Amino acid sequence: MRKKIQNILEKYREEIRIVNESDLSKFSNTERGILLSRKYLQKLRVTLREGSFENKENEIYFFKNQKPEIHGHLKYYAKLYKYLLQKPRGSDKSKRIFIDSEIKILQEYYYRNNDFIKYYRQNATFLDEFYFLRGNDNIGLISDTSYFYTDVEFSTSHDNAVAKIKAYDLLIVYYTNDLQDLKKQNKKNIDDQRAFDSLNLNWTANKIDLIELTYALISSGAVKGDIKDLATLFEKTYDIDLGNYYRSFLEIRGRKENPARFLDALKASLLKKIHDLDS
Repeated sequence: MRKKIQNILEKYREEIRIVNESDLSKFSNTERGILLSRKYLQKLRVTLREGSFENKENEIYFFKNQKPEIHGHLKYYAKLYKYLLQKPRGSDKSKRIFIDSEIKILQEYYYRNNDFIKYYRQNATFLDEFYFLRGNDNIGLISDTSYFYTDVEFSTSHDNAVAKIKAYDLLIVYYTNDLQDLKKQNKKNIDDQRAFDSLNLNWTANKIDLIELTYALISSGAVKGDIKDLATLFEKTYDIDLGNYYRSFLEIRGRKENPARFLDALKASLLKKIHDLDS
């Protein structure tokens, strides 16, 4: 049975590595991690049902290391999926507050379960027979009462706790990186805004000329978007108030001669520049 378990783990590691290297902010990749982990966890369950451990050392090793490797990833992807669902889509501040609160939840778990986490991280073994052998649990050592409702053939009193540690270790890395990415993006936005603010551009023609240009760019399809958005961009760029540009467009439409006079003037200026350079 030991060889079967090892083969299952090796195949799982191959497949889950591809998921781990993908963009986990996408639901499809997180879902893939959940499905793969459930699939291979069930393979382990069937293997135990059909066979038996050669000795208690192998059983302890399985419930302390092998099962939690897959179970921990399952918990990780499940919690990450929920995190992606609940993460705010609004301001950077709301996102930062949310991520900080999720990190705090993990830190509180570490604090509450400090004794067992210390035991596990130090690779201690003196309580392994109580923690990782089926049917040998000590109720006085059990802090997670959900264990009493688990499958006793596929669980010990603390293998779930190890899986949770593994999951939370992965989550703390993901949350921290997500927070760092948010800070980097925020810094980039600030830098971009400063660069934008430092531009020395002035609109010297009439406001109605800029409105004519705005409508021309949108109507031609050269700029995909809404008149209002492009007008707002020009207002911000040139520090100008275009006023009621819808009404101004009515004036442009009402011109009896040469309604696109500004665009014609632009064309004439460009042709003159080309001619001068070629002369």
